[in-house]
Amino acid sequence: MRTLITLMVPLLLLWGCSSTQVKELPPPPNNLAQHPQFHAQTVESLEEIFALDSSMKAQLNNAFATRSANLSATKRLMMHILENGDKSVRYQSGATLTAAQTYKQLNANCLSLSILAFSMAEHLGLKGQFQRVHIPEYWALNRGYNLLTGHINLRLYQPRHRNEVYELYNAEREVLVDFAPDISNGNFKTTEITKERVAAMFYNNKGAAALVEQDYERAYSYFFAATQMDPYYSGGWGNLGVLYRLINDFERAESAYQYAINIDKDNNTALGNLAILYRLTERENQAVDIERKLAQMRRSNPYYHIALGNDSLVQKQYAQALSHFRKARELDERIHESYFGMAHTYYLMGDIKATRKYLLMAHKKAQFDYDKLRYRGKLASLELVANNR
Repeated sequence: MRTLITLMVPLLLLWGCSSTQVKELPPPPNNLAQHPQFHAQTVESLEEIFALDSSMKAQLNNAFATRSANLSATKRLMMHILENGDKSVRYQSGATLTAAQTYKQLNANCLSLSILAFSMAEHLGLKGQFQRVHIPEYWALNRGYNLLTGHINLRLYQPRHRNEVYELYNAEREVLVDFAPDISNGNFKTTEITKERVAAMFYNNKGAAALVEQDYERAYSYFFAATQMDPYYSGGWGNLGVLYRLINDFERAESAYQYAINIDKDNNTALGNLAILYRLTERENQAVDIERKLAQMRRSNPYYHIALGNDSLVQKQYAQALSHFRKARELDERIHESYFGMAHTYYLMGDIKATRKYLLMAHKKAQFDYDKLRYRGKLASLELVANNR
């Protein structure tokens, strides 16, 4: 009996939020980011991603009249972002916005919130350093795509001055800003990343959203921008490969995957997509080798089993889906997605009682208000279905 299960839906690397040293990395293949089928549209510039508008600056100036760049001001700034009067900024995992959009629309993912925090702190004279948090692989299914989500956070600190007596009495000079502490509370390794890398992640997220919407021209524009902003950002090349594969340009897709892996050996998403491509091009043995390696690496990761469960749902293999979601729960009973996976499966099987049971458990385990609200909405809809039967 074959124990190897293949993720047959496309995998996209998404950042809610590897940084690799640029030295000794090979340049991308000539013209790999260029494609005759697409024309790159204009996207947000680096400056536009991080810009604050005049009204935001005025609000900051009023709230921080002294413009004192100290630890107390840093903490007050975070409270200002999270508790801005009656307009609380809300965490929403799928929303990738510029700094100005995040402040105005008041919902965003950790990447966008970190961009906003960086720009506001910079305006007040503080210094910021983005960090990639090396969390285990984490997937979410969206319209047939397994989205692998990364995470970043931000260190804000006071600028240092020569002969500053304050340093002799107070060594605490920085604050760690993390908009998804439940994700990164495991003391995971962090790596410093540049502002340009964060912009490339921004483009990558926007491109992934466009790809899910099947707006391939727009997706290409953002993936192209990611590769130009940071040519050594592996995620951008891997997602560009997904787009090329979807338009049946297998040769360019393979080159993009290979380059993504070449500059980041830990880009398992690109490796998994390469296996899918090998199957499509009748290279079964090479595909199996990759799949076996990835399965071995991921077998203790609950999110891997959730992704497999979602894949089984797409294929209407409900018993198999339940097996994967239960395995995920066994590995970590705190994860709300495994309970939701079971609820979704039972709903498709017509078992409303079990669906309600696991939706309630998913709601109980959820950390963010955004997820809790989503589950409450599904529970309300379920009650309507039950009452109409």
